[in-house]
Amino acid sequence: MKIETIETERLYLRGFEKEDADFAISIWNDPEMGEYLGDPTLDHVDEAYRKSIEALGENKTCCYLISESKAGKERIGTCSFIPRQDGKVYDIAYCVHKKYWRNGYATEMVKGMVDYARGQGAEKITVSIDQANAASNTVVRKLGFTVASEDTYRKRGTDRVSAEYRYELIL
Repeated sequence: MKIETIETERLYLRGFEKEDADFAISIWNDPEMGEYLGDPTLDHVDEAYRKSIEALGENKTCCYLISESKAGKERIGTCSFIPRQDGKVYDIAYCVHKKYWRNGYATEMVKGMVDYARGQGAEKITVSIDQANAASNTVVRKLGFTVASEDTYRKRGTDRVSAEYRYELIL
């Protein structure tokens, strides 16, 4: 799903391109940065998985984005959203590369996606976050999200099952 670039104070949230695959894999599949994600660990990344990541920019239902610094064009992180219920609900996700942690980028990315969804007529934003991920839980709570439910998820390629919060923000 393609959209125009979302602009925030310090970032561009632009469409995912094939050349972004290695950057995304370096985050999502890293043991530390991807600890709270459902993606497999690096030792489970094979050619089929890599090809599926390279094709994310062409996905018809999910909008995958790369956050880039306006100042230096460095890739900061990844984010995505899936419009549901005729665009009234947006499910979002985000991840920041560890060298940019604790700089407010996650908050800025989420706020940018919320503002975009609001502009598209969304009425609610949802996001699932591992209950042990203190930083990410803080980000969404600071932006006014509240816990709507609790669930579990399994990290692909492992037997690990983790508890998660399902947050929502009513617009």
